[in-house]
Amino acid sequence: MIRVITLNLNGIRSAVRKGWVDWVAAQQADIVCVQEVKAQLDDLDDAMRRVADMPGHFHCAQKKGYSGVALYSRHEPKSVRCGFGSAEFDDEGRYVEVDFGAFTVISVYVPSGSSSEERQAAKFRFMAEFAPHLRDLHASGREIVICGDVNIAHREIDLKNWRSNRKNSGFLPEEREWLSGVFDDIGWVDVYRSLHPEAGEESYTWWSNRGQAWAKNVGWRLDYQIATPGIAEKARRAEIYKAARFSDHAPLTVDYEVSL
Repeated sequence: MIRVITLNLNGIRSAVRKGWVDWVAAQQADIVCVQEVKAQLDDLDDAMRRVADMPGHFHCAQKKGYSGVALYSRHEPKSVRCGFGSAEFDDEGRYVEVDFGAFTVISVYVPSGSSSEERQAAKFRFMAEFAPHLRDLHASGREIVICGDVNIAHREIDLKNWRSNRKNSGFLPEEREWLSGVFDDIGWVDVYRSLHPEAGEESYTWWSNRGQAWAKNVGWRLDYQIATPGIAEKARRAEIYKAARFSDHAPLTVDYEVSL
């Protein structure tokens, strides 16, 4: 059994102060994917570079205090790739791909478009560039798990106030259609949804810091593990951890009945 966890940290230093490292140590995870590290390698101490005795593989943004992804693994990888070949977005630290031989795991951070029209346009450009890469990955014949903050709620059950958010970033028709294409046209599997097809409010992974969103569970499901069909079929358990908060997102844990 392999345990894979994904979490948007909203700043690794902040998450560490909130007890994230101790929590990871107790999970007995094999692979931990994180997004929004918001730090350069020089900013990280040994406790951040290596978590629960798992060395990290980082893709940091060139811009300080911005974006950044990482993947911690208990097993020695065959290869590590940072970036997916995008002239625009690889500098933003959004993609790290780690091949373990038996399968590959990717930590990805899709841009948010909520701050401005310019960032929404950038998000659409990322989606347009990333879709062909997803198609190539799926066609490669490898078993792959993509973990990350996709910044899209796919269906109406994936957010509390879907009616009032239909014109807002994260639930725009174009975004939802793009994610449907990832699943239905290319053939990737939404692992959590495959195990919990009707889960509503319990499926949320992000809550705004404004108002009483967390207290009232006014959330969104933005964090996913998306897998090729072969390894997706071996997912046995998926859980979203909400007993403690390490960021404005919640960790998503999936157990796969595979071995390295």
